[in-house]
Amino acid sequence: MRLTKYGHACVRIEDGDRVLVIDPGTFSEAEALSGADAVLITHEHADHIDVDKLDAARKSVPGLTVHTHPALAAALGRGTTAVAPGDTFTAAGFTVHAVGGEHAEIIDGLPGCPNIGFVVEGVYHPGDSLFVPDQPVHTLLVPASGPWLKLREAIEFVRAVRPARAFPIHDINLSDIGKENFDGWLEEEPGTEYARIPLGGSVDL
Repeated sequence: MRLTKYGHACVRIEDGDRVLVIDPGTFSEAEALSGADAVLITHEHADHIDVDKLDAARKSVPGLTVHTHPALAAALGRGTTAVAPGDTFTAAGFTVHAVGGEHAEIIDGLPGCPNIGFVVEGVYHPGDSLFVPDQPVHTLLVPASGPWLKLREAIEFVRAVRPARAFPIHDINLSDIGKENFDGWLEEEPGTEYARIPLGGSVDL
């Protein structure tokens, strides 16, 4: 299984001819969706879903399936499947567990929208949340920056999930110095192999 990192929170998971893309938003590259069989969307914020890119991908691949929470599924219309926390389903031939349910709070209960994390055969993409799933996680995609996130919370999240390896996502707001600072802290965490995947780079899992 190969994992490719695209802009901000978008990743692409491939195994043979199976292609699954998670959170292709406005800060990610359109090529992430090239040849995709299925798309998972954690929530409705534009940095996690670019509707124009998704529509273009659907025209290119009429059989493309999309899975997301019920409210967004209704807005996206035909070809979109609603999933809820606790559901297990198949997307692009991968077994996926839907977990979590709520976006992390910034302040005063905001943004207060649904957010579903996805565990794809041991690879966990939490979207904008720090929900710790019951399912085993061997690879954690750990958010590195956001108005709802502190460095301490990211470290505690890794400790709670206890993955074998972790790679940062959700990092568009970080400067090069900010990325170095985040990486330096996470690299010190025992029990988890941490590394940054270069933009457009891939790792074999």
